[in-house]
Amino acid sequence: MCRCFYAFAFLLMVSAFASCEEPEKITVCKLKNDPAPYNHKLVEMEGFLSHGFEDFTLSDPNCPYSPEIWLEYGGKVASGTVYCCGPSNARTRQEQLMIDAISIPLVDDEQFLQFDKLIHDQADTVVHATIRGRFFAGERSKGKDQPGNWGGYGHMGCCSLLAIEQVVSFDPHHRSDLDYRASPDQPDLARLKCGTLEDIESVPSVRATFDIQHNAEAGIGASVFDDPRRVALDFLAQNVRVDESTIKGIGEKSSQGRRVYEWRPTGKSETYVVVVSRPYWLSFYAENEGRVAWIVIAAYRACGD
Repeated sequence: MCRCFYAFAFLLMVSAFASCEEPEKITVCKLKNDPAPYNHKLVEMEGFLSHGFEDFTLSDPNCPYSPEIWLEYGGKVASGTVYCCGPSNARTRQEQLMIDAISIPLVDDEQFLQFDKLIHDQADTVVHATIRGRFFAGERSKGKDQPGNWGGYGHMGCCSLLAIEQVVSFDPHHRSDLDYRASPDQPDLARLKCGTLEDIESVPSVRATFDIQHNAEAGIGASVFDDPRRVALDFLAQNVRVDESTIKGIGEKSSQGRRVYEWRPTGKSETYVVVVSRPYWLSFYAENEGRVAWIVIAAYRACGD
């Protein structure tokens, strides 16, 4: 009887100690630059959470390189993210999440419920948030293609993993001028009667996006704040190598914080599609959050008839 009592008391003490564990507050970039020391540790980070088809990841525009960090909820609540080759899109699990013999709880409070509702209502979205969770570095690749890269979790084993224990805070989507979507539009090849699609590679990098924003704030190319059509025309002129005056009959499709332009040169079979966005994440780096540049986020060359 005494043995049972002492064993029970010991378990309570261990449980109380675990619940009092303080997370280490670090940046996303610090974690990505050296994942190994944080393996199995409780951490707290601020970053941009992206959720959609084959995507539930945490990122920071200051370090867009690998390793990527995949996300999953702790507790018995599943994120429902559809990806290969993971679980189904079920939103619950029978037992609390367990990874490497570590049980991962979840603070299933009002803050979490509002966050979860936001990312599922909008389906394909980016949210700025501070989250707390248990980090799993995964395995380090020894392959020739990506030596030293970490992975094993998430879509196709792409990533390290942060198992979310608590959503500490997040920024609601309250602006009508920003693009909150996580992925760019894709051309409708059936409508274009086309079977081939080619990316135009000269889309601005994250670093170039920062430069566009900061140059515009300094008065250089300030039209990017107000004229997405001009941004698309300049991109086409530079990358298709045509005189801008020859770009006629360009079509435009609008949605919140995003414009999609489509142009088929006269007498040509190909069609060009340029996706221009006023990115939500960029507003966090603007001198004036109300002045965010329009940026080309995707561009394609598709065949015609």
